[in-house]
Order: sequence, then structure tokens, then C-alpha cells
Amino acid sequence: MTVRFQITIRVIAVIVLANLALSAAGIAYLRRQWREEVQTRVRLDLNSARAAYDSRVDRIEHFLRAASLGGSLAAALEAGDRVRSGELVARVFRASRMGFLTLVDHRGTVVGRGWAPSAGGDDLSHNPLVARVLARREPAQGTLLIGADELAREGPELAERARFRLRPTQAARPTDETIRTEGMVLAAAAPVLDEEGRLLGVLYGGNLLNRQYDLVDAIRDEVFSNRYHQGRSLGAVTIFERDLRIATNVKLEDGQRAVGTRLSAEVFDEVLVRGNVWASPAFVVNDWYISAYEPIRDPEGTIIGALYVGLLQEPFDTAARRTGGVLLALVGVAAVLSLVLLVVATLWVLRPVGQVVAMSERVVAGDLTARVGIRPPGEMGALCQSVDAMADAVQQREEQLKLTTRQEIGRSEKLASIGRLAAGVAHEINNPLTSVLTFAHLLREKPSMDDQDRQDLDLIIHETTRVADIVSNLLDFARERPPVKEPLDVNDVVRRTVRLIRSQKQFDRITIEEALDEGISRVEGDRNQLQQVLLNLSLNSCAAMPGGGSIRIATSAAGGRVRIEVADSGCGIPADVLDKIFDPFFSTKPVGKGTGLGLSVSLGIVQQHGGSLEVESEVGRGTRFTIVLPAIGEPLHA
Repeated sequence: MTVRFQITIRVIAVIVLANLALSAAGIAYLRRQWREEVQTRVRLDLNSARAAYDSRVDRIEHFLRAASLGGSLAAALEAGDRVRSGELVARVFRASRMGFLTLVDHRGTVVGRGWAPSAGGDDLSHNPLVARVLARREPAQGTLLIGADELAREGPELAERARFRLRPTQAARPTDETIRTEGMVLAAAAPVLDEEGRLLGVLYGGNLLNRQYDLVDAIRDEVFSNRYHQGRSLGAVTIFERDLRIATNVKLEDGQRAVGTRLSAEVFDEVLVRGNVWASPAFVVNDWYISAYEPIRDPEGTIIGALYVGLLQEPFDTAARRTGGVLLALVGVAAVLSLVLLVVATLWVLRPVGQVVAMSERVVAGDLTARVGIRPPGEMGALCQSVDAMADAVQQREEQLKLTTRQEIGRSEKLASIGRLAAGVAHEINNPLTSVLTFAHLLREKPSMDDQDRQDLDLIIHETTRVADIVSNLLDFARERPPVKEPLDVNDVVRRTVRLIRSQKQFDRITIEEALDEGISRVEGDRNQLQQVLLNLSLNSCAAMPGGGSIRIATSAAGGRVRIEVADSGCGIPADVLDKIFDPFFSTKPVGKGTGLGLSVSLGIVQQHGGSLEVESEVGRGTRFTIVLPAIGEPLHA
């Protein structure tokens, strides 16, 4: 036996053993990577399924909004014609593909239902969607859990569809329940408004998800593109009401849908208790699926169920085994060829390969400037050039991604800021618009226009201009345009404000007293913004005196500063909330009566003018707000 033969045998043995070990490790790695890729795909499928799920409720909302825009429903509600209202609801219901449709009035009382136009009289103001529309006068949508009694009122067959006898499920949490009767619905509600924007009622409707298989089948067909394996659908979609399957295309061994079975305890804890997404291979009813679950929440954020998508694991395991076999064959062929080329190609081939590997490791470690840098002849040179080009592309995409991310973050922050200001702007717009409407009514009631009418019209124009300025400030937020400041006579600002509020109906039983110091200096400020602060404080004082009282507005000067005091004889502010009144969105008014932004915005305006806003209050005695602004120049009347 020659030395060459012995060396050859030993080299062959080493190569074979090494390749076997490499093949085993490669197959294991390949299986793991394959599983992770499929799991990632299922997560993406879950996102697609959720989008399809949400689009269903969007359709319901769009239909209800369109139906509520017609004048017939509004006219019938305004006329109090329950018969006509019921007939219109029934007509809309027949034209829709919804499971139920109900019309309620502005108090939340049912006027009529689609399946029974004369059925009504019960109260739906407790329904979260109806309550939200009644409070905000804007459409609402979401997923709800509804009890059997309410379902029966919405349609006799709905309560029967929602009734489930629980099937025994080994992995589920133990329970004493045998029957579930509540239903899970995709629903929306839209306001019915008259021509002046007053809320007349709410159009509320939706679909019961219990045993509604067309939804899960449509989501499956859309997400998994009707793919099958050995006569079985490759994908599955399930909707859970809490831990109960109420709609699914997973089949039992007898071919029936697996409704009535329950979620496993492990998934229950992760999804329904902790509110997390759960993604992992799981044994679902009677087969292994690569699965993903995410919670379904109601409009108040409470977890009421789960959405599930899964892919049969068997096709992927089969493909992985087939790929592993191919990999083993390829490794064997490569081992034989490597022996032939070992001596000839080792030095020539391994040098550039080593550099490519080293460059790849540097890129993986985060050094995107690493390059191979050599160009040997032939395909290896092309490979090195391609790897360098790939590294260049990766570096460019990484830089572009960072730039895009920074831009998106900047836009998101700007949009978030504009959103926070939107509610404040709405609050600011309300008072000038009230003034416009008040004086418009006064003008309409007069038979002819005299000097007083012209003065009132001038005030309307002034207030409308101020509304335009407020909206312009919001739209120009990105440019952060400063207020238009000029030397102002504070007493003139007070007189304008007092004249404005005396024309308001809510001030009829309130005595307004002016105590103005004519010798105070001017201040530098924006007239509209300072008038807005005084108007906000006056309206708050008015709200604190529903039975009438007095408001005293006084000006004075001290230490180079001008003071404006607004004091009332109202109910006062409790000490435990006094330090919170300037917080955004904090309000002691009932829901729907205030946004909690008036004092916050007022404080911001005063601080922008270099001043301060102070408050003193005693329950039962009244409240005094003091605005302190820096004075400029000499006193007006020295």
C-alpha cells in the first residue's frame, strides 16, 4: 500500500466524515431556517387576515354613513314619525348584506329595526358604538360581544346562531360551562344629522360572526390564494369569541367545521390574558399547523377574542425532507469532485474564497465598507466583483433607509403635534363662531339697519377674521409663525371682550363689572390671543355660575407689569384639583361639555407673551384668575 494511497484514503475519509457532519448540521440548520421563514410568512399572513377582517367592518361603516346621509331618515326622525322611520330602516336593511340594522333616536331609544320595522322602544344608549356616536356625533366601528337577549331583539335567528354547546377539548382550560349564548358582532354606527348638523339619531348595524363561515373562507381564499395539499386547504382561518371557536374552516375528522371547540390554555394565557401575538407550531383540532394568533379587542380596548391563521405543517416538512435529500446528494457529488480538484485548485481557489468569507464576516459584523478588493481571472473574479457590488448596494440601501427613517420620524412627530393642537383649535374656534351666530340672529331680526346694526356687523367681521387667523395658525404650524404682536391698550382689549360676552345669552343673569385703571402702560401682544384668554376665563366663570352671579374684570399696574384680574362669585374650584386645571384635557365639566383645553391654551398664550397666569379659589366663594404681563413705555395717562 503506497503512501499516496494511504494519504488518499485518509483524505477521502476525512472529507466524507466532514461532509456527513456538515450535511447533518446543514440539514438541521435548513430545517430551522425553513421553519422560521414559514413562521414569518404566517405572521405576515396574520397581518393580511387582520386587514381583511378590518375591511369588513369598514364596509359596514361606509354603508351606514352613506345611508345616514339621505334626507329621508333625518326628516322622519325630526318629524317623530316612527312608522315612516321603521319603513325606511327596513328598506335600507333589505338593500344591505348585514345581519341586523337598527335606528335609534338622539336619546338612544330604538325607533325601528330592519327585520321588524315596528319593533322598538328599548334603550341602546349603553351600546359602546351608539354611546360614542351620541357623545361625539361621528361614526364609530368595532367588534362587540352582545348578550342573547339583545341578539334576539336584533333578529330571532341571531340568538340561535350564537348558541354553542361546548365540545370537549383536552388542551383547553377546565370549565363548568356547557352552553355559550353571547354573540360576537362586527358592527358600526353612524350619526343621522339634520341640515344644521344637529344629531337626530343613530343608524346602527352589523353582522354576527358566530357561524358566519363566508368571512373566514373569504379571508382564507384571499390570504392563501386557494392553495391545497392532498385535497385539503393549505391555510386555515379561525375567529374566536373569547376562547371559543365561533367561525372556522378547520375541519373535524367527520368533515364538520370545528366550531364549539376551545382554545388551548397556553394560547389563552398569552393572547387573551396578556394581549400578545402568539406564533408557533401547534396541534389544532386534529393536525399540526404553523400558527399565529392575535387578540381581538372591543372599542374600549378589552380583549374579547382572537384571530387565528395557520398553514398545514406537513407540506413544509415534506419539502424540507426532500431538500435535505437533495442536499445530501449534492454534498456527496461535491465531495468526489473536491478530491479531484483538491490538489490543483486548493491554493488558487481558496485564496479569493477566504477573502470573500472574511469580507462577508466583516459585513455581518456591521462594517459596510468592507470589500473583497481582488479580481482573479475567470468566474471567481466575477464573483468577487458581484460580492463587492452587492456590498455597495447594501451600504446604499442602509444609508437610504436611515435617511427615510429620520424623515418618517420627523413627519410622524409633526403630525402628532398637529393632532394635539387640533382639539385646541376646535375649542378656540367655538367661541368666535358663537359670536358670529349671535349677532347674525340679531341682525336678521331687525327690520332695517341703523348705526348700531353696522357696529354689530363690524364685530361679526372682526370675529370671523379672528377665526381665520386661528385656523391659519394651525395650518402654518410647521413654520412656527410667531404671534403678530404690537403695542396694546389692555383696557381696550377688556372693553372689546366685555362687549362681546354681554351679547351672549348665557350671560343674561350675570352682572359684569369693569374696574379699569386708565393710567396703566401698554403691553406688547397679540390682540386676538389676549382677547381669547379673557373670553376663555369669562366663559369658565359663567359656567361656574349656572344660577347667576357677577364677574369683575379689573386692570392695574405694579412694578413695571400690568395685571388683569377676572374674578367671579361662582362655586369655586376644589383644592384637590386646583393644581391640575392647567393640564391639557383636564376638565371638571360633564362629558361632551368641554375639552379640557381652554385653560391649557390660555396659559400657553400668556407664557408666549412673557407673562404668567395665576389662580386663587375658595369653594362656595368664587375664583380669581390674574394675568400678569410685562409693560412697555410710559403710562397712557400719567
